[in-house]
This record gives sequence, C-alpha cells and structure tokens, in this order.
Amino acid sequence: MAISNKELVELINQLPQSAKKSAYDYLRFLTISHTRPDWHGIIELESDETPLSKEEERQLKCNSEFVSWEEALNELNLPADTKS
Repeated sequence: MAISNKELVELINQLPQSAKKSAYDYLRFLTISHTRPDWHGIIELESDETPLSKEEERQLKCNSEFVSWEEALNELNLPADTKS
C-alpha cells in the first residue's frame, strides 16, 4: 500500500501535542530500522534515559489494557461520526 507524504503529514497534523513526541520518536526509529521490531526486539532495546512525559506517566498508571474505539478517536481528536 503506497502512502503519500501528504497523507503522513495530515495524520501528524491531527495528533494532539501530547502525542507528537511519541510520533517523532517512532518515525525517527523507522528511518533507522525499516523493519518492525517484535516484542523480543523491543525488550532488548536500551533505554534512552529520556524522562517520561505526563501523558506517558498517565498511561503507565492506567489499569485498563484496552482503549475503546470512542476513547481512541477522542484522544486523537478524530471525528466519531465517520462513515465506512
């Protein structure tokens, strides 16, 4: 599936400010390694010693493993009334 740079930029523009650091870190990682790491690869990664953001701390303290579709749309500031 070909994705244009314009589509990527549009998605980034829709991110809330609190998610942009994570998106940047992941995109930067992808420019270095074009393969997706599995969980074993992620566990072996070294810590970058960057302090957690308030949002990351909130996520770590959350007891829920899953986020509802509505919560995900709200967190990403996406409209909930889209039609398929």
